[in-house]
Amino acid sequence: MPSTDPAAPTAAPEDVGLLAPVRAGTAAEAATGDTAFLQAMLDAEAALTRAQAALGEAPADAADAVTAAADAGRFDVRDLALRARSGGNPVIPLVADLTAAVKESALDAAGYVHRGATSQDIWDTATMLVARRTVALVLDGLARTAEALYGLADAHRETVMPGRTLTQHAVPTTFGLKAAGWRALVLDAYERLAAVRLPVQLGGAAGTLAAFGALSETFAPEDGERLIAAYAAETGLAEPVLPWHTLRTPVADLASALAFTTGALGKIAADVLVLSRTECGEVAEGSGGGSSAMPHKANPVRATLLAAAARQAPHLAATVLASLAAEDERPAGAWHAEWQPLRDLLRLAGGAAEQAAGLAGGLRVFPDRMRANLLRTKGLMAAERLSAALAPVLGRQAAKEALTRASRAAVEEDRTLAEVLRADPEVSAALPPDALAELADPAAYTGSAAVLTDRALRRPGPAA
Repeated sequence: MPSTDPAAPTAAPEDVGLLAPVRAGTAAEAATGDTAFLQAMLDAEAALTRAQAALGEAPADAADAVTAAADAGRFDVRDLALRARSGGNPVIPLVADLTAAVKESALDAAGYVHRGATSQDIWDTATMLVARRTVALVLDGLARTAEALYGLADAHRETVMPGRTLTQHAVPTTFGLKAAGWRALVLDAYERLAAVRLPVQLGGAAGTLAAFGALSETFAPEDGERLIAAYAAETGLAEPVLPWHTLRTPVADLASALAFTTGALGKIAADVLVLSRTECGEVAEGSGGGSSAMPHKANPVRATLLAAAARQAPHLAATVLASLAAEDERPAGAWHAEWQPLRDLLRLAGGAAEQAAGLAGGLRVFPDRMRANLLRTKGLMAAERLSAALAPVLGRQAAKEALTRASRAAVEEDRTLAEVLRADPEVSAALPPDALAELADPAAYTGSAAVLTDRALRRPGPAA
């Protein structure tokens, strides 16, 4: 039914993702849209009537009538949003409209719409339904990302590159080990998100299920457990131990796992953004984005979108976690504060997982550029190895001082570390030229990188 509010806009504003390219056009966006939430609320209402019918507390034809009427296409989502302002949530106007829709086909069935429930039962259950549908999409994206990263790590287990700490060249590593680390984070995210329990919500006004007994002479107190179990079965959600109106573990766990997922993918993005800089040029996205002003540019757009998502998620999760401190048996404000941040987290994680799969699947790696960058510091990345080799001969402190002097001279005189050390009588006496050349080669100092890569890749992925 149309709104009668004279202050209401004449045209319904649409959130089509203009300010959120990370999720625009993705399956996660569709799964979390207003219409998706509306359908989830209707699914929750229909499932409740079916659960009561399964226990003999409602006629089977009433359950059929409510289920048939629970089609989002029959309702005006914008009108529901406007009318939700008066009661503080969209379930209240939806119950009125659903009841009217059921009356059109089955007058006697209308009394079984929302029977015994409270608004939060329906909204929380709908949120869990939306979450389950969206989390499946996120997990799929993570699985594809992990598979692509496995291939990168395996192919580049011995591809040497500069290891960087605090923005500077440190000691050599391999790209395989880096990609294996990315995969490990993705698998961590997958496991955390897959383990989140998404339960149905049913408690009535104050979590006691009292209304169900008040509305039926045959409903005994012990039937509350059976009703919750039946409701869980009808929705496909988990069965909770207690109504969780102010026991927000499911929402807090979900928000935390989504924030971790987005941050884990953000780590990949952070590395790709550094390694794809013009000055580094060690990797590149398969198809970079263009610039409005500079035709030559191929920007790392996927990594950019992942990085943006990773910066937003922690603050959204913080709002949800703050709502754990919810007063009484039903809170004022704490519950309401969760809605938008949780949806944004689902959208960010869903969009990020989709972008990450594309990024990992199309990432181009340039081993020659990695090798060239490895040599830019004139062999200084081998200083740690040389110090360890000289310590038994010169003594630990003397070896450190000799390498410090040589490193400084190499930078100031634009010479390689090996050249400077060969001119040092103390060092040349301790290390023959061949041994010095081998020890001074950064590419030969990757330690257990290949072994660690293989170890990481033995961890089974989601498809195993």
